[in-house]
Amino acid sequence: MKYKRVLVKLSGEALAGEQGRGFDHEIIAGVVKQLGELISNGIEVAVVIGGGNFWRGRTSGDMDRTKADQIGMLATVMNAIYVADVCRSQGLKASVQTPFVIGSMTELFSKDQAISDLEAGKIVFFAGGTGHPFFSTDTGAALRGCEIEVDTLLFAKNIDGVYDSDPKTNPNAKKYDRLSCQEMLKRDLKAIDTTAAALCIEQKLPIVVFDLGAEQSIVKVANGDKMGTTIYIEG
Repeated sequence: MKYKRVLVKLSGEALAGEQGRGFDHEIIAGVVKQLGELISNGIEVAVVIGGGNFWRGRTSGDMDRTKADQIGMLATVMNAIYVADVCRSQGLKASVQTPFVIGSMTELFSKDQAISDLEAGKIVFFAGGTGHPFFSTDTGAALRGCEIEVDTLLFAKNIDGVYDSDPKTNPNAKKYDRLSCQEMLKRDLKAIDTTAAALCIEQKLPIVVFDLGAEQSIVKVANGDKMGTTIYIEG
């Protein structure tokens, strides 16, 4: 395996499957099986899940942005609790940390506790984003990845990499195998949130964007196979 510690960022929509809402248990069970393979191969695994299968702030109309983002944070908590429970049903150990207290349902974020859990073979889910509005789960993933000092961020999406334009509307769109984070921002490619990208540049944290739906994609990417797009940091 190429990496010792990774953070996997999962799209909420990807976990919903074709139905587009809620949970597709078959997809989630397949993802969890792959996470288990990483654990069995000695890789420490953290996970951040978006909330788009329940709520997206940009679809909230005229609602107050802060309140809309707070609902989105809670959507990510529901996802993390669900997927963590699927992990446990498959014999894996898992914990869920949030940046705010939610009774006894989650643990309050602690870098020391997170690293202790990772070293003990637990899958650690970071839910609730940064705990503040106006920040995406991409930024939450980058922040937690920097804090726990992962080797790379693995962004599993519904697309097989980063393109120079939208492949859904441009059949001639070019896919990048490698792309610098600085160039991605310069070209305004929006593969990840700009705040997350800036943090990754500052902390020199690379990213791999790949298709969650490809067979064994998480395992292959963690193994260093050439899949998707590697976003590296210049300098």
